[in-house]
Amino acid sequence: QVSLAESGGGPAQSGGSRRLSCVAFGDNYSSHCMAWFRQGPGKERERVATIDSSGSATYADSVKGRFTISKDSAKMTLYLEMRSLKVEDTGMYYCAQSACWLADQGEYNYWGPGTRVTVSS
Repeated sequence: QVSLAESGGGPAQSGGSRRLSCVAFGDNYSSHCMAWFRQGPGKERERVATIDSSGSATYADSVKGRFTISKDSAKMTLYLEMRSLKVEDTGMYYCAQSACWLADQGEYNYWGPGTRVTVSS
């Protein structure tokens, strides 16, 4: 069983930065794939970034070049470094974890409760 807990959300100014963290409690952390998702007001949930067991990352076009996903396996922690924030980055950010064969299908079976990021102009 795995549980996830995000932190680091809060207010930010447009053009500013924020770093989100997600601590995982459970086993087989290093062999899993993880991702950050977000859902803005009135928007569909969007996959923001993914990272596989080897550390290879992918990004949504909307955040490419501004956000960086990383993980510290020793600390069982996933990070999302967000720079050059825009108002449209506002939303609830969730971390998710799954076996990589599931993640390859776009499915994640463990989710955190989320942390809210609000970017103002």
